[in-house]
Amino acid sequence: MNEGISPPPWYAPETSGLNVTFPDVRQCLIYDSPSPNARLIGVEYMISATLYKTLDSSERKLWHSHVFEVKSGMLIMPGPNGLPTGLWEEAETKEMEEVVGLYGKTFHFWQIDRGDKLPLGQPQLMMSYTDEEQCPGFTELVGERDSRFKISSEQKEKKRGYIGEPEVHQDADSMWKKG
Repeated sequence: MNEGISPPPWYAPETSGLNVTFPDVRQCLIYDSPSPNARLIGVEYMISATLYKTLDSSERKLWHSHVFEVKSGMLIMPGPNGLPTGLWEEAETKEMEEVVGLYGKTFHFWQIDRGDKLPLGQPQLMMSYTDEEQCPGFTELVGERDSRFKISSEQKEKKRGYIGEPEVHQDADSMWKKG
């Protein structure tokens, strides 16, 4: 594992507040829950493969791919209240066609899994899982999240089965590479 980069937290934060800033860059605010009193715990920047390739090697190692998150059904976009579920799932699946090829750089500044009452210490650069085996209890954690949102990651995985898997740059996902 690379120094200064942390594995994903044990909890599964919900992502909200997607803002496309310009064609090759997105920024997503990460909250600890979908509730009105949710705490803002981090931010993720997502960039296109084209922009990613322009970064130098040391910078590229700080970014992660989204192939596993998308294809496994782990990555969700919580739907707005009042919108029919089927309509939202169709829009979410369509969005995942693009997200699967993006690279993310995520900073968490409030480590709620430690029980911190406010953001303490240095922000942490986080990586995402690229395989289910990297997370002990993955199925249970995703199942708990699915119950909260009344969704099925297994169904999402099946619906996303047609989405192609882009080639992931060799510098991405460095947290999980040996050496």
